[in-house]
Amino acid sequence: MTPADSVFLRACRRQPVEHTPVWFMRMAGRSLPEYRALREGTPMLTACATPDLIVEITMQPVRRYGVDAAIFFSDIVVPLKAIGIDLDIKPGVGPVVEDPIRSAEALRALRPIEPGDVSYVTEAIESLVKELGDVPLIGFAGAPFTLASYLIEGGPSKNHDHTKAMMYGRPDLWHGLMERLTDITIAYLRIQAEAGASALQLFDSWVGAVAPDDYRTFVQPYTSRIFAGLADLGVPRIHFGVGTGELLGQLGEVGADVVGVDWRVPLDRAAQRVGPGKALQGNLDPAVLLAPWEVVETRARDVLARGRMAEGHVFNLGHGVLPSTDPDQLARLTDLVHESRVVAAESR
Repeated sequence: MTPADSVFLRACRRQPVEHTPVWFMRMAGRSLPEYRALREGTPMLTACATPDLIVEITMQPVRRYGVDAAIFFSDIVVPLKAIGIDLDIKPGVGPVVEDPIRSAEALRALRPIEPGDVSYVTEAIESLVKELGDVPLIGFAGAPFTLASYLIEGGPSKNHDHTKAMMYGRPDLWHGLMERLTDITIAYLRIQAEAGASALQLFDSWVGAVAPDDYRTFVQPYTSRIFAGLADLGVPRIHFGVGTGELLGQLGEVGADVVGVDWRVPLDRAAQRVGPGKALQGNLDPAVLLAPWEVVETRARDVLARGRMAEGHVFNLGHGVLPSTDPDQLARLTDLVHESRVVAAESR
């Protein structure tokens, strides 16, 4: 079997599968003792620029859990760092930008990204493709709204005050920023696919802060352009955001093959909101994994049952693995999803 024949890629393409495929967002990370040992003393952005570390950290959850896809170890701000934006990822805080972008002059810092800017990404993906064998590798990037929020706010924000102030009060500046970030994102995702990634996921972590009408005006044109700019690659395109229950219909319009759903909307209802022609990914609440196994099993079976209402279903969490998660819970959950093969096959 090759990655192209994998259950994960077939589910993404809404083709018959023998069992529901499963992987977990942030499955390579602080919940794994081997990750903590490897990363000790190494800053996040240094790890993201070191091919050997990228490969090993990407492989750790694949070896431990036997999931149906790997996701490239990196961070959404890597392409911004690569083009010279002065930023760092501070422990316990997140990405922090030294000089927030709030003027037309500041936009000049956002130059196009070239393959040579992220040669470590290409090197790591090429190595991973060889090591993973028939397990597909997911490449990813941050979506323009979420990247814009970090750049404008200077770091994480609960209310996105400066971001929305620019969006509403300086639409010319906002659209200029989104145009540049869209170009960077398309180029960065293409670099990953051309190096061998079998699927691509676009994370719009903070877009749930935007109302549907504003999404349509200020965000959707750029997200749509990204997915259109990847269409010729022939790899499944996944779109995921947090707090996007009211946006699911619009997320179904932007051109992704798979729509990720957070834990706030049941998958059967999400399938109705997204509409036909899309697979769904999700959506167990990550906090459920902190409960006893009996609770995890019950909730996971419910997600699997509701996922059968979609034309294709990739089991995942509704957001990333929490650092305090017991890895054994994820291992048992992976086995449970794989054991659903008979029901999953009969339902399609």
